[in-house]
Amino acid sequence: MSGAVEVGIIMGSRSDWDTMRHAAETLEALGVAHECKVVSAHRTPQRLYDYATGAVGRGLKVIIAGAGGAAHLPGMTASMTRLPVLGVPVESKALKGMDSLLSIVQMPGGIPVATLAIGKPGAINAGLLAASILATNDPALADRLDAWRTRQTDAVAETVED
Repeated sequence: MSGAVEVGIIMGSRSDWDTMRHAAETLEALGVAHECKVVSAHRTPQRLYDYATGAVGRGLKVIIAGAGGAAHLPGMTASMTRLPVLGVPVESKALKGMDSLLSIVQMPGGIPVATLAIGKPGAINAGLLAASILATNDPALADRLDAWRTRQTDAVAETVED
């Protein structure tokens, strides 16, 4: 992976890394430069403000934000940047991530957050979606993404035996 960091992966706490590492691994597999930070909407509001308002100036093109529970991180991030924000609901103990999903998906009109599935599938898809967004202006990444998709298709068995 080389080049300037284009994707920021942020999460509300270190415990969210169990989920969000799948977004990072997906981006690594596609050769997309990214960074991973802990940025809590509730416990580190100044860090969130600085990260979101400085993202464009630092060259980021997409932000993936994972959060559980009240899950305000994706929406608050989106309210402070023009960059696309991809929200990943992290599974919570109390409500199995439904609280996170509803918090992220129910953004008011005018503050969009693309919302992915709860947990690991959502994190993987966030990485793929971020790569797809970047691939619209990066032919080499588009080729890598096409190859990834072909490998995924080829890995699907045609029969139930072996």
